[in-house]
Amino acid sequence: MRRLARVFTLFSLGALALAAWMLWQPAPRPVTPPAPLTGQIERIVIEKAARRMALIQDGREVRVYRIALGFSPTGDKMREGDGRTPEGEFRIDRRNEQSAYHLSLGLDYPQPADRARARAGGYSPGGDIMIHGQPNILPDDTLIATDWTAGCIAISNSEMREIWAATPVGTMVEIRP
Repeated sequence: MRRLARVFTLFSLGALALAAWMLWQPAPRPVTPPAPLTGQIERIVIEKAARRMALIQDGREVRVYRIALGFSPTGDKMREGDGRTPEGEFRIDRRNEQSAYHLSLGLDYPQPADRARARAGGYSPGGDIMIHGQPNILPDDTLIATDWTAGCIAISNSEMREIWAATPVGTMVEIRP
């Protein structure tokens, strides 16, 4: 009985110490929002494995965003419906402000090599790969935090508005594994 009382006392003291430690942690430092983007960005670099997208301006990263990818993100896109995001060098070739996903910037995928491979294999390479916001059916501040697209790159709507304002047609996009 005494042993049980000691174990209970030690457990209670440990739980109390943990609760006190959690309650008296210093408050996190306030995050200073970055300065607004000015001018146009020159390049977008996407790192699929890290779920990271960086905007490059004047040779340096000016913004970094967390992204969601296709539902099967590992590997290069091969065919329509595979749920993969293509890898390689692309350009923004269109802008869609009437997108079903807030706003969207289209990539010039498939490239000639993708079309030739698909033609030789007798299948469609897919297409309509975009950088876009969240589905319009969701409230504006909602973010789907998991990989959910059919191969596109998804970010929050507020981030998409920021990118939209600074990214013209012709901007280079590099998508790394």
